[in-house]
Amino acid sequence: MEPGVKFTTIEEYFASFPPATRKKLKELRATIKKAAPEAEEMISYNMPAFKLLGVLVYFAGYKNHIGFYPTGSGIKAFTKELSGYKTSKGTVQFPLEENLPLALITRMVKFRVKENKEKAILKGKN
Repeated sequence: MEPGVKFTTIEEYFASFPPATRKKLKELRATIKKAAPEAEEMISYNMPAFKLLGVLVYFAGYKNHIGFYPTGSGIKAFTKELSGYKTSKGTVQFPLEENLPLALITRMVKFRVKENKEKAILKGKN
């Protein structure tokens, strides 16, 4: 990915990566879509994202890993299952040389959908 490039579509974003990385990004995108079919795709912070009543998750390609950003609560809720990966407050890194943990990603996305829906209900009651 070239510095300074501003993406307007997820396809443009994917096209900026080598084929192996692109394949993983597409696999991740399909997994998120399946787990959150109501969610809307967008580019935010110059990376792919899905929103449903607010942002659900972001994801991004890098030289050696795929970054997945399910927010801080998404990382915290799955700390034990993510113990084999490099994580920080709101992100997990999936190494490119490993298969993506699709079942775990699905559970994390569904967790974020539920969380956003619950937040929306609470906001509606205020």
